[in-house]
Amino acid sequence: RRTGRELRRLVDDVADVEVVVCPPFTSLAALGEELEGSPIGLGGQDAHWEDQGAFTGQISVPMLEDCGCRYVILGHSEMREFQADSDRRVNRKLKRVLESRLVPIVCVGEKLEQREAGRAREVVLGQLERAVQDLPASRLQKLILAYEPVWAIGTGRTATPDTAQEMHSLIRGWLGTRFSSDLPGKVRILYGGSVKPSNVAELMAQPDIDGALVGGASLEASTFAKLVRFGEAD
Repeated sequence: RRTGRELRRLVDDVADVEVVVCPPFTSLAALGEELEGSPIGLGGQDAHWEDQGAFTGQISVPMLEDCGCRYVILGHSEMREFQADSDRRVNRKLKRVLESRLVPIVCVGEKLEQREAGRAREVVLGQLERAVQDLPASRLQKLILAYEPVWAIGTGRTATPDTAQEMHSLIRGWLGTRFSSDLPGKVRILYGGSVKPSNVAELMAQPDIDGALVGGASLEASTFAKLVRFGEAD
């Protein structure tokens, strides 16, 4: 609750940036109460594709909605690596979330060895294709995508703005080719790879980067607020 109050004090008045926080599940209910009436959105870090059943340890979409969530992250790189979150599982989760009030934030991204092997584009587009399998463009208009270069998460390495822009442009172009010419303008694409106050402005200046999926820099409300207010004069 203290973090929620601090965050509201620091960013509640920001009008031109959409702010969403996705805390651990144990904090959702308390933070949801603290953020009620605030423009700050609340999101979960994952969701199961079934509403009920024998899925011990899993969180359903209705559970997130009951906590006041408006967003949910799907296919985060750490879920893929440590929880065996396959592209098929992400697809099943996405289909369920799109039936709800929640806005899905679907993550894609390549590992270092995949990039060094020249397979970055193949890996990212493959993840995208399998994530949206059997879904028409009309269902994807509220979709948010997040490009996570896995090799730049928690390593101190950051993709250069040009590298990040190249992949974001590829993703946006793929949306138009795969679906319809108007979908790329409706889907927001976030960058998530060691975003911090020192590099956020340069990254956000790129034409196809619509926002940031922030990791470690979101753990302190004051640091996160600097990212939210990156465009303001000191």
